[in-house]
Amino acid sequence: MDWFSKDNRAFDFNMFSLSHFAVLAIFILTTIVIFLNRKKWSGVKWRSWEVGIAISLILFEITNQFWMYTNGIWKLGRSMPLELCNIGLILSIILLFTRKKLVFELLFFIAILGAPQAIFTPALTYDFPHFRFFHFFYAHMMVVWVTLYFTWVRKYYPTFQTSLKVIIFINLLLPLILFVNKTADGNYWFLRHKPNSPSLLDMLGPYPWYIFTLESLLIVLSLITWLIFRKQAKKFRRTFI
Repeated sequence: MDWFSKDNRAFDFNMFSLSHFAVLAIFILTTIVIFLNRKKWSGVKWRSWEVGIAISLILFEITNQFWMYTNGIWKLGRSMPLELCNIGLILSIILLFTRKKLVFELLFFIAILGAPQAIFTPALTYDFPHFRFFHFFYAHMMVVWVTLYFTWVRKYYPTFQTSLKVIIFINLLLPLILFVNKTADGNYWFLRHKPNSPSLLDMLGPYPWYIFTLESLLIVLSLITWLIFRKQAKKFRRTFI
């Protein structure tokens, strides 16, 4: 089963290749479909779909961990689900199961500001049709789609407090990530160096200044996003379970 092996010679991923453009097309088209059907779907009970998607994300991640372990490449410093997109995935699963507003608030900016960057400039080794290709893009795209679904269809909107909560949340996690990076020789959150492949981090300055630039950018973009949605948040203010 070559599509499940660790040998990537037949699956060498190239950014903006045909397979990457196909994924980007699916991502953009599905996002448009969610937006265009936001009113139509708001009155439909999607509970079984929400639970089903959450279970599919869990199964994909378990399979990914199993793949790394059986191929002998699981390492403490790079294989734990500690990247921001991994944390976004975990929050997406919890949100799909619970529909809690607090979980949405913690997820929103991680999903909207982080996951698309990974989709457009992926740090990925394996190309289509390898399992890792499907795992990477399914997980990252679903984090965005789940967030947009709860925003456009379920009317969960970020508030000013949302910006504060996610900034506090990330900075509370930061010491843990730094500790893991130091003790396990890891590079979670790219706090030790930038990814080897091209990314938006290349535009944020050299190490370690890009880390401070990135946090400043998070604060600015989260406030801008809040300003965009503030009218909708007031209009659709509701009680969340």
